[in-house]
Amino acid sequence: MCAIAGIINPRDAVAAESIVRAMTAAMAHRGPDGSGCFASSDAVLGHRRLAVIDPSGGVQPLFSEDRSVVAVVNGEIYNFRELRAELERLGHRMASRCDSEVLVHLYEEYGSDCVRRLEGMFAAAVFDCRRRKLLLLRDRFGKKPLLYFMRGETLVFASEFCGLECHPDLPREPDLAAIGDFLSLQYIPGPDTVYRKVRKLMPAHLLEYRLDTGAVSIRRYWELDYRKKEWNLRFADAVHELRRLLENAVAARLESDVPLGVFLSGGIDSTIVAGLTARKLSPRRCAAFTIGFDHAAYDERQFAAAAAVAVGRFASAELDHRIEVAAPCGFELLKKLVYHTGEPYADASLLPTYQLCSFARRSITVALSGDGADEIFCGYERYSAMRLIHRLDWFPAGWLRKLCGGSDGRPAGAGERSTAGRLLRFVRLFGVGEPERYFSLLDRCPVGVKSALWPVYSGRMGTAAQQFAAPQWFGAATDPVERCSELDVHTYLPGDILTKIDSASMAVGLEVRSPFLDREVVEFAARLPLAYKLRGWSRKRILRAAFADLLPGELLHRPKRGFGVPVADWLRGAWRQPVEEELLHSGRLTGFGIEIPEVEKLWREHQRREGDWSYLLWSLLNLSLFAERGIAAIKAR
Repeated sequence: MCAIAGIINPRDAVAAESIVRAMTAAMAHRGPDGSGCFASSDAVLGHRRLAVIDPSGGVQPLFSEDRSVVAVVNGEIYNFRELRAELERLGHRMASRCDSEVLVHLYEEYGSDCVRRLEGMFAAAVFDCRRRKLLLLRDRFGKKPLLYFMRGETLVFASEFCGLECHPDLPREPDLAAIGDFLSLQYIPGPDTVYRKVRKLMPAHLLEYRLDTGAVSIRRYWELDYRKKEWNLRFADAVHELRRLLENAVAARLESDVPLGVFLSGGIDSTIVAGLTARKLSPRRCAAFTIGFDHAAYDERQFAAAAAVAVGRFASAELDHRIEVAAPCGFELLKKLVYHTGEPYADASLLPTYQLCSFARRSITVALSGDGADEIFCGYERYSAMRLIHRLDWFPAGWLRKLCGGSDGRPAGAGERSTAGRLLRFVRLFGVGEPERYFSLLDRCPVGVKSALWPVYSGRMGTAAQQFAAPQWFGAATDPVERCSELDVHTYLPGDILTKIDSASMAVGLEVRSPFLDREVVEFAARLPLAYKLRGWSRKRILRAAFADLLPGELLHRPKRGFGVPVADWLRGAWRQPVEEELLHSGRLTGFGIEIPEVEKLWREHQRREGDWSYLLWSLLNLSLFAERGIAAIKAR
């Protein structure tokens, strides 16, 4: 894993090289093993390296034989051996054993279509010196980030915001719509960022910039299709095929010249990955890493221990299971992670994810995880809720919605994360149409609350979250529940889940690979009838069936539990004083036009347990801490 940065068509090439070197130095945590830079009058490309394959070689930037094509790559190309053999048959000469080197030679053969040949997780830049053309590429699911902005005819890109911030022309004007989405969703969906003129290259997209004409074009190179269902595929045959595909996906992700292990949480996804990894590595012992917590409601050590025993039995090799009880999260850790995410991001599970990555990095450089299974195999409770609500559309529940919460969505005393709180959110879905219905389930800052809290944006309230999803909502899936899964693959997965794992892991220089996000696995899941994934209250049905011989009963049938932290309790306990100071007295939220008296009202309601505002308060806390980065203040309109 690595970091990349670059300035294309710079006004001053000498100054640009100095800036790019500063950009890569700011991202050294992503690549602590080395750095490199290419500079010409047209382009400056920089790289920081985390050495995983061919540690002694594989130095970047990478070049074609005649040095007319130069590239920098962040990520891993899993099918590089097959590509390398093909390219060598075509006469190309490789300078290293590094997986990323195939990209420059693929570009020579196939031009911009080269990206279609890559299987892996990557964000890359390819510059064609002869044609004076840049390609920016991002993997199919958005596992690796890529940010960019244009200043006149100069294009600047980097893996992280801290890299972009080294450029003196970074446009810091805030994007109001993006901040509105953040308050609702706890992350900013791409291609938007917190800065109006800074963009994320979307998953499965490429950007082409031709310096001779000044033309910039962006296009999708791959698309997941939910329409082509394999209705004649028997469930038993689908189970067999899924197992084969996942075995291949795990095997492809075990290529490494440095120590490798797995995350083990006690859920079925990580247990499957650990089992397949341990079986492939046998008779070598596979290292597995678990984080425990003193808070019983969030501690999964007993389930992880049961999973470790099951994995050892499945693989016929004892698992090297390592457990660490996480220290209580401190306020300073949150500030550190705000730096690494680079824009407002409020999924609190980032904290324990960072602790897990930090624990694992002391022993390994590469980890396999179970990320992606919930989105592609319908593992979230909300999918079952959406199915049920569609079947109950006939129920006249207007009076019940008013009883459970007003039109502004204020909670009626129940904890957001409690069973009662989830039930209240479910009841409010009655009478709401699509796609608003799904967003009503996800929204942490309903319209009425947002209007009072943020009057500077009140004229455009209530539609931003729905609007960003509209192109995906009317996508390929026809079943209303599967549309939710499809939407999450395009938004929640890259915007929240993969952002979290990339930020947490790369902060400590750990590479994390996700077998469930193998292209063939995801395409197969999209072709399956929904009933193979979700039937009644049984979620991830086919996944459970495919690995029934691995998963012990206590894991196979236990309710899903997220990898979270007790935010509501923290805000009323150990974190109360510093958070109150930050929200009510630091003054940073006023720069966004946030009404502090309204924040104080939410804070007091939360402290008196009149409502659980932990999600929204946590978002406001992260927004306030982010403001220290120097975003331009929002002027009252």
